Amino acid sequence: MLSRFRVAKYRFMLRALEDTRLPRYKGGMLRGGFGHVFKRAVCVHRDWRTRACGDCLLRSRCAYAYIFETLPPDDIEITEKLSDAPRPFVLEPPLERRTDYRAGDVLSFGLVLVGQGIIYLPYFIAVFQALGEAGLGRERGRFQLQEVEVVHPLRGEGGLLYRSGEDFVLDRDLSLGYEEVEAAAGAMFQERLSLRFLTPMRLKYRGQYVSEPSFHVLFRNVVRRVSWLSYFHCGERWEADFPALVAAAEKVTTQHMATEWVDWGRTSTRQRRHMTLGGFIGEAEYKGDLAPFLPLILLGSLVHVGKACTFGHGWYEVASQRVSESASR
Repeated sequence: MLSRFRVAKYRFMLRALEDTRLPRYKGGMLRGGFGHVFKRAVCVHRDWRTRACGDCLLRSRCAYAYIFETLPPDDIEITEKLSDAPRPFVLEPPLERRTDYRAGDVLSFGLVLVGQGIIYLPYFIAVFQALGEAGLGRERGRFQLQEVEVVHPLRGEGGLLYRSGEDFVLDRDLSLGYEEVEAAAGAMFQERLSLRFLTPMRLKYRGQYVSEPSFHVLFRNVVRRVSWLSYFHCGERWEADFPALVAAAEKVTTQHMATEWVDWGRTSTRQRRHMTLGGFIGEAEYKGDLAPFLPLILLGSLVHVGKACTFGHGWYEVASQRVSESASR
């Protein structure tokens, strides 16, 4: 079960070279700027701004097409209709909402890579170097990529991979697989589960967005997200008795719910339209026989869940987790 699934986490630190102002929610800025600079750097076509990757003969060998405009393969076996595939990355924006940055201040954010996407880390480093030089936000404030750290997804410990002006150190692997997540979940309290939704979460159930998610709604979305990531980026189709899992999840009850819906908007340069990407934040507590679900819930907290994950949406924290050092290794 998910034997090939791997997830890695990194922390990027950009130092402001001049005073500037950034948006309160920086996920859209980071993701949009990253995509624009990435495509400009690698696309061979003169009309790269408007050309769709699906029309390009190089799409099966292009780093940008794989990372940023991931397309389902022609021989896809998943029966559910997909217009595109989940991306192999998640940007975790800073949770602080400050807008004013002085020269010398540091903008820190996380990057999560899944499966095959892990080998593309050098592209992310190079592109964020270029993005910082091009400028961030409406004022195009210039930043310098100062450091990149590798971080253990569960324990938080890590080490330096890159520092400005020095050579890359790309042989430090702190990625983890599903077996390690299972071991960590075994150290968690298995009758009550407390979650904190850190960034807007966009979950759909029966075609509608929800603002107060029942446990089974959250779990359905976790299963969908993990199974797609496994199929598209880890080379493994996850086989499980999903109807039985969902039926069991429907028996878990909600003990506490304190969520609110928040909206924010961005203008997509690629799609040339304004987008509203709201979702709920807050906290929830569930009670029941949680043991069968905890590994997937814990994994979902690492890869984010719901729509717009690449912007940093769907980031939640398992507040009641008690992970021993031995179990998380």
